[in-house]
Amino acid sequence: MTSEPLQSDSEPSRRTVVAAVGVTGLAAALTACGESDSTPSTKASKASNAPDKSTAEAGEHDGGAAGSGGTDLAKTSEIPEGGGKIFADQGVVVTQPSKGKFKAFSSKCTHQGCAVTSVEDGVITCPCHESRFSVADGSVQAGPAPQPLPTADIAVDGDTIKLV
Repeated sequence: MTSEPLQSDSEPSRRTVVAAVGVTGLAAALTACGESDSTPSTKASKASNAPDKSTAEAGEHDGGAAGSGGTDLAKTSEIPEGGGKIFADQGVVVTQPSKGKFKAFSSKCTHQGCAVTSVEDGVITCPCHESRFSVADGSVQAGPAPQPLPTADIAVDGDTIKLV
């Protein structure tokens, strides 16, 4: 006769422990790879003194005066025409597709949530899988990213670009 070890009702079974470890590992792996949410969050929440979207599209500003609210990002002279600058701490990339027109987008790639790392020759590039986005509208120029970069709200106050 084979004797099975007795297990107390208060102790978890080996199967329960193995399953819990597997779920924890899966959760950690998914977190490390970034979110696959179709609408990545940005720190671009709209402040009460942000520009009215009826006069300016979200993420776009034509260089006119704006309210004094928001977080200063850069001077307009720091954003190259046809290019842009990444603000990693704020999670945004600011571009100047044409002279005096400024746009802002989330710096989080819509493929797996990696941070974009370069803005050159009219293209924002993600290093993880080489997704490429337009500096003009954040649209996908080359995948695997499934969606454009979400816009972020900015305002230009004199020669200062602010995240609002």
